[in-house]
Amino acid sequence: MVELLRPVVTWINQLAEVPQAEWDALAMPLKTPFLEWEWLNNMETSGSTTARTGWLPNHLTVWRDRHLIAAAPLYLKGHSQGEFVFDHQWADLASRLGIEYYPKMLGMSPFTPAEGYRFLMAPGENEDEITALMIDAIDRFCIQNNISGCNFLYVDPQWRSVMERHGFSSWMHHSYVWSNQNFQGFDDYLGAFNANQRRNIKRERKAVEQAGLIIKPLTGEQLSTALLSRVYDFYCDTCDKFGWWGSKYLTRRFFEQLYPNYSHRVVMFAVYNAENAEDLVGMSFCLTKDTNLYGRYWGAFQDFENLHFDTCYYTPIEWAIAHNIQTFDPGAGGQHKKRRGFPATQNYSLHRFYNRRFSEILRTYMGEVNAMEAQQIEAMNANIPFKQEQENESPAKEMGDFIISPD
Repeated sequence: MVELLRPVVTWINQLAEVPQAEWDALAMPLKTPFLEWEWLNNMETSGSTTARTGWLPNHLTVWRDRHLIAAAPLYLKGHSQGEFVFDHQWADLASRLGIEYYPKMLGMSPFTPAEGYRFLMAPGENEDEITALMIDAIDRFCIQNNISGCNFLYVDPQWRSVMERHGFSSWMHHSYVWSNQNFQGFDDYLGAFNANQRRNIKRERKAVEQAGLIIKPLTGEQLSTALLSRVYDFYCDTCDKFGWWGSKYLTRRFFEQLYPNYSHRVVMFAVYNAENAEDLVGMSFCLTKDTNLYGRYWGAFQDFENLHFDTCYYTPIEWAIAHNIQTFDPGAGGQHKKRRGFPATQNYSLHRFYNRRFSEILRTYMGEVNAMEAQQIEAMNANIPFKQEQENESPAKEMGDFIISPD
């Protein structure tokens, strides 16, 4: 019997130190596209995740016989911005207790509130043993460097149970996620709603058409460096309009470098003036992998009625149905999503703190916090305007005047 060499743990500060093929051998089988080498490395080489922006790369890798067998994309953070898991109240509590909350260790795909983070692991490895080795390395690093705690955000549901066995605490949150209910077309999607909401959606899409706008899905070779550079302009405009909520960290270079090596993941829903095919007036920027679609950024230089809803929800859903997409996560925030068929869905973050007093306080109340979040999710989903089984409107009613419901 051949005895396996002992795994070797190494910390790196640049993803480029790992050959892309080695990293992607672990990342490609995952559901999420946001842990792939091209995406994360682009974050670094474009100047988006740097010490200057408060996202210092500090990745953990595990090697056996010079082959990568496990990895964790990790960042040292001096703030909580760009995470979309709002732990500011924890930082405030730590301050009142005289505990330094920053810096902290963070595991997530930067600026990306989409479920799927986990340790990357080679097939055939003992997951519990390698996970224990990685957690031990993280614990020792954090304690030696006075890091307050280790936090993993938007974690893979199956991986969460693994990490709970290793002593991490789960904190429940919610996202809004659309699921394909075997829809054969956009009319099937509309048919899931009550008559009132069907009329609203038709009215909203009609307003975009009447404004003289057309929305074109662009993918792969239909994209270009110049077009992706324009995405940056829309991204900046939206971030500037919404202040710190926008978390404007990505650089123009980041978007430009997506072409050509990552353009196979990009779906851009480009909004043009119908009378001028060169007049790009808005867009939504999405990524896709397998049967999943992820909304990331949106922007428009002019304020057109209902353009946001059509560009970010309706046209992507229409494209998703046509391309056999099963789930569409449109991004963070916005309870208006639920009115358009995106139910609130649980997601979790994982936490370990190294100050015993602080850790005990949070562990004591985490169950109560999660119970309250579960109640909130249930209450939000009770008001989604889906069609009730007993609904039986007549064709005349369906053709009646539009009824406008609040967003």
